[in-house]
Amino acid sequence: MDTLVTVGIILAIVLIAAGFVLFGPARTKRRTPSAHVPDLTEDTAEVEEERRYETPTEPTTRLARLRARLAKSNNVFGRGLLTLLSQDTLDEQTWEDVEDALIMADLGVDTTAELVDSLRERVRVLGTRDPEHLRPLLREELIKVVDPTMDRTLNVAGSEVAREAGDPAVMLVVGVNGAGKTTTVGKIARVLVAEDRRVVLGAADTFRAAAAEQLTTWGDRVGVETVRGEEGADPASVAYAAVEQGKRDGADVVVIDTAGRLQNKRDLMDELGKVKRVATRPLGEGHDVDEVLLVLDATTGQNGMQQAKVFAESVDITGIVLTKLDGTAKGGIVVAVQRALGVPVKLIGLGEGADDLAPFTAEGFVDALLES
Repeated sequence: MDTLVTVGIILAIVLIAAGFVLFGPARTKRRTPSAHVPDLTEDTAEVEEERRYETPTEPTTRLARLRARLAKSNNVFGRGLLTLLSQDTLDEQTWEDVEDALIMADLGVDTTAELVDSLRERVRVLGTRDPEHLRPLLREELIKVVDPTMDRTLNVAGSEVAREAGDPAVMLVVGVNGAGKTTTVGKIARVLVAEDRRVVLGAADTFRAAAAEQLTTWGDRVGVETVRGEEGADPASVAYAAVEQGKRDGADVVVIDTAGRLQNKRDLMDELGKVKRVATRPLGEGHDVDEVLLVLDATTGQNGMQQAKVFAESVDITGIVLTKLDGTAKGGIVVAVQRALGVPVKLIGLGEGADDLAPFTAEGFVDALLES
């Protein structure tokens, strides 16, 4: 009996001890000391910010791609002429066909007459219709009418006064609705960012509800600030605020989008002149808008020419951006609009892609037209 009691006591003690081990208070976990771990929150945020922005392609890359697309188009301005000139018989009917082709390509009657007269004389002197001999001849004449002597650089350095004061250059972009004006402003921002320039955008198209939002989206993609106002706000005040912000931020260039102006609405055209006058006031005396780009839809042909002339009467156009200059457009508009306004085509766009905008050169344009 005593033995049983002793065994029971021992078993009880064992069970109590086991229960304490298994069901006793939870032990506090201790973190093993480690070397100092730096706070990467700020660095990670910077990496994520950089990753969020897109990297625009280089200007030379864009130009090469646009030339390739233009070369694939069915533009009669180039290869069609070469086909006509290489026919076995170059009689009066053939030369009339050449004239018709050029006029249909929106080259203009006067320019067409000059080009055909020069071509006829040179073909007669050359005495051959071999395309290999005619190609360089045609290239020379076409480059001549496109005019390689025009200065096609964008004035993004600003005036001497602005440079001395450290003020930004101011660029105004104008054009009718539907020409691709706001999109062009966004693409210009990409071009400037690719050149390591600091840019501020001004959304002064306050009459089109989606314009400011559209421009802000373009700016966000490359890390560019967009200054905007309320819908229906005074466009000149938004332009003023954008330049003021650009000066405050130490920007290199302020690019201002404007409302699409209908050429038969004089009050709107007058307002465009007001935007131009007011925009540079934050920079003080002696400053003016450095670049006024007119965006034209190349497919509009002679209608685009009329638009160009009206805009030129309201603001001093310094350069032209031709959009949609692909297989559906007529290459002669390049020459026609330059001669009408006396200002160069500076940028060319052939598509809807973010980087489908590139510097225009007479040689590159003609070479693309003549490529087979």
